[in-house]
Amino acid sequence: MRQVFARTQNVKNFISMMNNLINRPEGVPGMAIVYGEPGLGKSKTALWWAIQNDAVFIRGTNLMTGKWLLEELVEELGDIPQHWTSDLYRQCIKQLTENPRPIIVDEIDYLVNDRKTIETLRDIHDKTNVPIVLVGMGLIDKKLMKHRHLYDRISGKVKFEPLSQKDIKNIFEQLCEVQISDCAIQHIFCRINRFRQLVKLINKAENIASANNLDIIDENIIKEIINSDTENFKAGKETQPV
Repeated sequence: MRQVFARTQNVKNFISMMNNLINRPEGVPGMAIVYGEPGLGKSKTALWWAIQNDAVFIRGTNLMTGKWLLEELVEELGDIPQHWTSDLYRQCIKQLTENPRPIIVDEIDYLVNDRKTIETLRDIHDKTNVPIVLVGMGLIDKKLMKHRHLYDRISGKVKFEPLSQKDIKNIFEQLCEVQISDCAIQHIFCRINRFRQLVKLINKAENIASANNLDIIDENIIKEIINSDTENFKAGKETQPV
């Protein structure tokens, strides 16, 4: 499998939103939401973009507090975290004022019910004007509405959708080192619409092609893989968020 980052329509929408945030006119708020069901590539896309653009990437956890979040931010900004929460906040503001960088907070679902933590992100945005992107599950858009001051600052939204047939074809062309037939693509589209599932399928298909010296992956190979591993390739059965 080629070691490249596949650009689906979801990825293109994410890139476009980030460009708009960075180049927004004076006075336009710079917070955004990225949301969608599990397995569609939200986290991978956000992390890839952060690495490419020297952005700060933080992943929320179940036990994360506002202070813990600030400590993570300070470390990602290249400073040594102080002890007091107030000092941590001032460190973040200082670092982002001197060297503005976009901030992406993944798994925001873990933090959405903690008003102080959510409002701290809003305060950082207001003080520094850096773009802040919140990445979460399908209902995060509605959950954030209860934080009116923060929600009023949302100027960008991207919902990650299931893969289209064109996406699937493009992903195979970008990642798979073996040609695949159009009939095989059609069969995949009818049964798989998650990026994570598709990567597993490509890996298995390449292994079969290599073991049998095949130049093309046809519909029969795809059927064999999906039928032999029904649970892993049953559309909509992903359980771990991406």
